[in-house]
Amino acid sequence: MRTLDLALISVFAPLIIAVLLIIVAPLRRAGRAAAALSVGGAFASVFASVALTLARLADNRVPEIFETTWLPEAGKSAATIGLQIDGISAPMLAVVSIVAFCVQVFSLEYMADENDEDYGRYFTWHSLFLFSMQALVVAPNILQLFCAWELVGLCSYLLIGFYYKKPSAARAALKAFWVTKFADLGLLIGLIVQYAAVGTFGWDAETVAKLGALGVVPVAVAALYFLAVMGKSAQFPLHVWLPDAMEGPTPVSALLHAATMVAAGVYLIVRAYPIFQAAPQVMVAMSVIGGVTAVFAAIVAIGQNDIKRVLAYSTCSQLGYMVAALGAGSLFGGYFHLGTHAFFKAMLFLSAGSVIHAVHSNDLSHMGGLSKKMKWTTLTFSVGSLALAGFPGLSGFFSKDQILESLWEGTHRDPLFWIPFLACLATVGITAYYMSRVVFLAFFGKLGEHAHHAHEGGIAMRLPLLILLVPTVIGGLFGGQFLGLLALPEVEFHLTHVTPVGVVALVLAFGGIGLGYVLNMTPAGAGLASATAPVAAFIEYGAVDRFWLGAYNLLMMALSRVFAWLDRYVVDGMLNGIGAGALTAGEWLRRFQTGRATDYVYVVMLGVVGLTIWSQFAALVGGSR
Repeated sequence: MRTLDLALISVFAPLIIAVLLIIVAPLRRAGRAAAALSVGGAFASVFASVALTLARLADNRVPEIFETTWLPEAGKSAATIGLQIDGISAPMLAVVSIVAFCVQVFSLEYMADENDEDYGRYFTWHSLFLFSMQALVVAPNILQLFCAWELVGLCSYLLIGFYYKKPSAARAALKAFWVTKFADLGLLIGLIVQYAAVGTFGWDAETVAKLGALGVVPVAVAALYFLAVMGKSAQFPLHVWLPDAMEGPTPVSALLHAATMVAAGVYLIVRAYPIFQAAPQVMVAMSVIGGVTAVFAAIVAIGQNDIKRVLAYSTCSQLGYMVAALGAGSLFGGYFHLGTHAFFKAMLFLSAGSVIHAVHSNDLSHMGGLSKKMKWTTLTFSVGSLALAGFPGLSGFFSKDQILESLWEGTHRDPLFWIPFLACLATVGITAYYMSRVVFLAFFGKLGEHAHHAHEGGIAMRLPLLILLVPTVIGGLFGGQFLGLLALPEVEFHLTHVTPVGVVALVLAFGGIGLGYVLNMTPAGAGLASATAPVAAFIEYGAVDRFWLGAYNLLMMALSRVFAWLDRYVVDGMLNGIGAGALTAGEWLRRFQTGRATDYVYVVMLGVVGLTIWSQFAALVGGSR
């Protein structure tokens, strides 16, 4: 099968299902039928994207771009639309489709208690979401990527607010929408600036060369694009929407926070990396912000008692890792961690969903001893936690070390890289601690109050966990093949490569796990562990959220009152005045509309007399000249 055919199937199979379910309402309301179609579309996308990736592994010499004119302008193409298939887009297509397929299969049982209409609506949005993310991945230019980027935002709003009758869910969806829309202005303005400067929406070497010749223009464009990344990929301080997005169904959290929505920002950096490389100042700022995000979110995760919020802040932290690496110049490290993280974070979220489904609570204090009741979930969550902590041999170990090494090398070029390096190094130990804390509190010790009747889910919930377990365990072994897809000959990848930085990170990881055991499984450490919760809560709500709330109340609400006054008294006043003037003029003119023929004859006679006098006057004036 041709590359183009595989790409079209991968991208458009979910769209066809979504459009079908949106248009044919009876099919959508027959929830089980809608679910079967959605899962079938996702499976087709998996098959095509995996085949496409294998084809690129076999022959990755030349990128394949299939595009056609979209916006013609004066005999040339102002913008094109199509597909770009290369070593960057092909593996991302596979990652997104595999995670989405696993989430949809898991949802078959997890969402089974919903009524048919809501069940069908849920899978409809899933299919539309998968299409929008796949369309973003294969976009050949920044304009098409922007369109798919906005569709991703719309679908995330719909899925986060799935329980829209619940006030907290409705607020969370709006919060996610507005924070990301604020950041998306950067992408919109950036692509306008780029087109105004060089007349193209591309990201190829020719475009970058033109931008580089325009002084500060590449810096402005890269900075604007990075603002969009900060919102979509939840970088400090625009991360505030992501923890609240846990109000959506747990499988949605696995979808949004593993390989799709939040990954879109990091993918934008990877896809448009030449533009960012033309702005080294922005690269340094990216790395610093990424490092700050990594350590900040990890600290906040320590004090969370909601298992989903722990994973949400963990996602923020790991995204910070990726951004820090990309800012340090490690395209391979940042992108490799995006791929490995997608699998084990999706597995962690779905494992958490299995626990929540069993105990009917998100609170860690209601769990405990679940290893006796849920052996498969205990295995997958524990392995995922070890991968996240960078345990040797697991996928997260290899990608995390690649990031730390790139940051260490960055410190030799610019002292500012010490900030992200030390932040990410500290995050290794903190991550190991908070994840071991969750494992010990949820799965070991004595049974919690809600855990006595807990049991594993059915095959639809267990199978996706086992599928995701495979790349979590062995995914890091394929770093060399992934590096080959990126075609970066100057970068090396070693499965067995001991460095001082790697040894320090390993010591911190084991230290964090040990501290997690002492503070959460021994009586002496329990008091100290509980004391961290208020500190984390202050950082989470007392600092950042209150800042944005204050900015919203002081700035946005004040501006809205000004605009409301202008709308009511200036705009409406002007329009009302025009309307009143028209009514008055009509009332005055109505007096001449008497309906009597004699009155109209008099008017005609007066008109004739007036025209005669005017013509004679005009003739006299003309003759005198």
